[in-house]
Amino acid sequence: MADSTRPIRILLLADSHLGFDHPVRPRVRRRRRGHDFLQNYRRALRTAVEAGVDLLVHGGDVFHKPTAPASLVYQAFDPLKEVADAGIPVFLVPGNHERSRIPFDWLARHPGVHVFREAKTETLEIEGTRIAITGLPCIRRDVRTRFPTALAETRWRDEQATVRLLVTHQAFEGAVVGVQNFMFRRGDDVVRLSDLPADFAAVLSGHIHRSQVLDADLHGRSTDVPVFYPGSIERTAFAERLEPKGFMTLEVAPGPKGGTVSDWTFHDLGARPMEIRPLEVRGRSAAAVERALREVLSAVPQDAVLRLEADGPPAPEARAVVSAERLRSAAPQTMNVELVVLGDRRWSGRRGGSSRSARQTAAPGSATPDRSDQQDLF
Repeated sequence: MADSTRPIRILLLADSHLGFDHPVRPRVRRRRRGHDFLQNYRRALRTAVEAGVDLLVHGGDVFHKPTAPASLVYQAFDPLKEVADAGIPVFLVPGNHERSRIPFDWLARHPGVHVFREAKTETLEIEGTRIAITGLPCIRRDVRTRFPTALAETRWRDEQATVRLLVTHQAFEGAVVGVQNFMFRRGDDVVRLSDLPADFAAVLSGHIHRSQVLDADLHGRSTDVPVFYPGSIERTAFAERLEPKGFMTLEVAPGPKGGTVSDWTFHDLGARPMEIRPLEVRGRSAAAVERALREVLSAVPQDAVLRLEADGPPAPEARAVVSAERLRSAAPQTMNVELVVLGDRRWSGRRGGSSRSARQTAAPGSATPDRSDQQDLF
């Protein structure tokens, strides 16, 4: 006999950013980070099958770029179809990195894989429990004004359900990012928590790369609808270097007003360590710079994603020591390395194995949020 009272079990992941540092035809042979993202993505999806969850939800930014090649799209959707083949319905919304649409989405065609190509509400029944899932592709401009209208256009009120979920890819007020704990409060790109109808059990969202749950407004008052961010599955910027990366599982108990979240757990996928280390090069000989480089490389984890911050441009005779080619040969093959010369854009981005060009960063202890890193969080 169907049990319409047991909790619905959901696996939530987001911001997998497949294709990050994963070029189809790399021009330079070096350690790439793209496989780190694919590995954690597949690990999360295997958990859905092994744990026997009822639903799998992806909160957007499956891909890092809207121009993902068909081969990468296949690698992304093939394991999603395996989840669906196991009898677990899959729901996903496109994110801003995909420009609110999934590339080659015909590769996702499967009766158990539901892509929200437009704002709408879908329903299904699991063991006697009627579930309504409302999906909103990322609203990329003026979401603060447009969100209530976009939500109404899904016609969510027309569907009767005892579990009601909203799947989005947006920044909600109170979300926190970066090593300096920058909080989204107001702005055209921030959704008010007060615009969330109390009839939803939860909002399941991507876009913010730090795992967190928003259950209080900016004044500390409890909200009717919690917002769950699982965070990204790997670190895409040094602003995320202190954050664990993974996915969430939730249990939602059916109820007359869309149900309630009765339990949730964050699952750590074990992201690569990120390190920022100073490197003294100004006015030093090639031999001295070489010794300093080796000392730093021996002091960090062998699989680290490492940013070296030089105190100035190297002397002409020491430049070869910190060239991209030299950094690649000096570092272990398991490591990614990049060099930033603070205050000198001409020398930023000398990479030995980094995932993207280095950028100037805020000085240590600065009260100004590091916007150069924050832009990678979304």
